[in-house]
Amino acid sequence: MERFAAVAEQIAAHPSKLDKIALLAQYFRTLDDADLLAAARFFSGSPFAARDRRTLAVGGRSIVEVARRVWGFDDAELSRAYRDSGDLGAALGALVREPRDAMLFRDRLTPARLDALFGEIAAASGKRSNRRREAVLEEILRAGDAPPVATYVVKIITGDLRVGLREGLVLDAIARAFDADTVAVRRGAMASGDVGAVALASKHGTLSEIRVDYGTPIGFMLATPVTYGEVYKDLGSAVWHFEDKYDGIRAQAHVCGGAARLFSRGLNDVSASYPEVVEALARISDDAILDGEIVAMRDGRVQPFRMLQARLQRKSVETPILQEVPIAYIVFDVLAAGDELLIDEPLAVRRERLAELFAPSEHVLHAAFETQAELAAGDVNARFEAARARGNEGLMLKRADSPYAPGRRGKWWLKLKRELSTLDVVVIAVEWGNGKRSGVLSDYTFAVRDADRLLTIGKAYSGLTDAEIAELTQWFLDHRLPRSRQREKARASEIPVEPRVVLEVAFDVVQESDLHESGFSLRFPRIVRVRDDKPLEEIDTLQRVREIYREMLAREGAGPKASGV
Repeated sequence: MERFAAVAEQIAAHPSKLDKIALLAQYFRTLDDADLLAAARFFSGSPFAARDRRTLAVGGRSIVEVARRVWGFDDAELSRAYRDSGDLGAALGALVREPRDAMLFRDRLTPARLDALFGEIAAASGKRSNRRREAVLEEILRAGDAPPVATYVVKIITGDLRVGLREGLVLDAIARAFDADTVAVRRGAMASGDVGAVALASKHGTLSEIRVDYGTPIGFMLATPVTYGEVYKDLGSAVWHFEDKYDGIRAQAHVCGGAARLFSRGLNDVSASYPEVVEALARISDDAILDGEIVAMRDGRVQPFRMLQARLQRKSVETPILQEVPIAYIVFDVLAAGDELLIDEPLAVRRERLAELFAPSEHVLHAAFETQAELAAGDVNARFEAARARGNEGLMLKRADSPYAPGRRGKWWLKLKRELSTLDVVVIAVEWGNGKRSGVLSDYTFAVRDADRLLTIGKAYSGLTDAEIAELTQWFLDHRLPRSRQREKARASEIPVEPRVVLEVAFDVVQESDLHESGFSLRFPRIVRVRDDKPLEEIDTLQRVREIYREMLAREGAGPKASGV
């Protein structure tokens, strides 16, 4: 792992994507099969392959306690180290010293050895599982007793590598390392859900043998937001598909062998929350991976998102809830059929394949769409107003020739919707970002006023430029508050800051929530701008949030009929 850590340090120090790819490719070429399999997965940011349902179940507290036992530091040392880095791996790496009772013989820690030890942790079960997990973790930390190794071992365990890599760059490095076709490598990763297996297949020239792995979610293709009423400059003469944008949650369905599973946009299995959809999908005769939207629906009418909330994140759904909140899965794309991955096929072809897969039922429907070429702004705006009149969020525009590009935004898919409103809020806590933002404080928890209290209502990650984030990072570091001022519901990674930075935040929906102290949360919050002109005393109040919520409920009424369902 010494070489793994050294390469990770080099990658983190190079902002250029091409440099990162070159460094990683060079490292991959030097590894034997077992180390390559593990290292490719680790650099993708996870201890295990995406298709692997195992977890380490090791929290930050356990890591700290075991590390303290091995290296003998105290709380003050840990606090200083964490305050300096904002990262648990870096903080513990700085505290590495010769173990108090150093072992005379230790197995050398390699990626393959670490992978095997992770397997032992994941396999621990029964009454003494915690003790067994901590014993293996102690073995890992004793073997990885060099500061850089300890740093990156902890980062892998916590799934927070922070070297500016994402899976796409790792796949590019695999292709470069073994002179493999980049498209074939990416397709192999999406089909198999295992970057390590793709690295081995690239090395040995067996990419063509990889098949679709049902049950491993594929990254979702994303749409680029477009402002309503603007001149749509990028539409050109292409053929476009129009769909209503439904007010629900995105879900990917894997139908295989008479069974079905549903995955959320976060790639979590949410099948238990929607048993009637799973049952209807299981009746589809052909294996397929589908993309669509889960909505609350009653008597053919799509209901407001707030109606769907009662079904979210439930491990079991009782009959009264099934009757109170009936739902449907509106399918608009197909990613795979049988052993055939369809993501490189144009949307028009995928839509034809989708129409052949199943007949609509009460709980699984085809999304309605229309096509048009050579669009004018008036065409788009008129269709948008029609979608809104049907009670839906807005409009989706998808090019008929678009491939399915997981995890990417571009000009292939556009989404048009109006923000409900904006709020002026104050930042009360910040967190270090991930990926290319791993060195800046880019995640902001914000609050509204209620008399002399500040009550949290959400968190935002997007909307500011890199320059603005860099400038605010320094300000936040200079204006940190003691952790004793941390809120009861705060995450361990949050850093409390002086409440002086005011943001204007846009959002789609206000919803009741017990996740925040205000009793509300904002759906899809986005930072519009920093309000340097507005002091803390003039930010929006909890009363204003309640007013927006009541106005939203009044506009929703009984819920209008959806198009084509």
